[in-house]
Amino acid sequence: MSKFFGVVPPVVTPLYDDFSVDYASYTRVLEHLIDNGCHGLFPLGSTSEVVFYDDAERRKILEHTVKVANGRVPVIAGVIDPTTDRVIRHARTAKDVGADAVVVTAPFYTITSQAETLDHFRIIRDAVDIPLIAYDIPVCVHSKLARQTVVTLAKEGTIVGLKDSSGDDGNFRYALSDLADTKEVFLMTGSEIVVDNALQMGAHGVVPGLANVDPAGYVRLWNHARKGDWEAARKEQERLCRLFEIVWVAAGRVSGGATGVGGFKTAMRSLGIISTNVMARPRAPLNDAEAARIDEILRSVGLLN
Repeated sequence: MSKFFGVVPPVVTPLYDDFSVDYASYTRVLEHLIDNGCHGLFPLGSTSEVVFYDDAERRKILEHTVKVANGRVPVIAGVIDPTTDRVIRHARTAKDVGADAVVVTAPFYTITSQAETLDHFRIIRDAVDIPLIAYDIPVCVHSKLARQTVVTLAKEGTIVGLKDSSGDDGNFRYALSDLADTKEVFLMTGSEIVVDNALQMGAHGVVPGLANVDPAGYVRLWNHARKGDWEAARKEQERLCRLFEIVWVAAGRVSGGATGVGGFKTAMRSLGIISTNVMARPRAPLNDAEAARIDEILRSVGLLN
């Protein structure tokens, strides 16, 4: 099995009221994830609010992550940026600070074909000697990694894995089938609410933002699946689905990204993991009434007294 497997959360980046990174809280987040059995860390992903940080802050976040992890679990670093050469620069930084792999989306803002997307990944892989993981997230980059694109990149050795946040479970299943004999390649779902289904299909792991709030729940789900206890896995998944409703508490008042990550941050503040629920500007934080509703949900699933 690849060393990249299991529960690998995209790590929330806590902020102070002045919008600078709260590294004391960030250390608590990392230890919270490792102590509860997560199998890896994914800093600078979408849940991390990666695109809001400049090059210097991204490097500092990665350095801190690698230092705290201290080899206990792999660190896969998001190197997300619109164009190939900008991604290469981030990937070189990630390699320099000791990340184990990098996570790359298709190009965005610029309109790019599947053929150009193939070249994007190949150019990055040729430029930086570090394992490359493709990240399929069309809701943010506005293009889909086609089944054949993923399979081609995997079989030729350009990528070692895929994080699928497309919501296209059919395409994910086909990719799993197509690559079943390519043992060195791993495929992970970015879903929070159909993890049991993805693991039954043969997914090698899960990358859920909600694991910042309840890593132990996702580790239990993973362990049930590994044992083939699908009834226990289903029950744990249904509990996590109830918890996932925190992402809709502020829906309609703030953006989809803000209500999702903001829900995670607000819950983590209530649990004493981070100090504030401040969002990167211009995203708005959840208010007191929304925080009270999130506390109700946390109590209902046994996370808060």
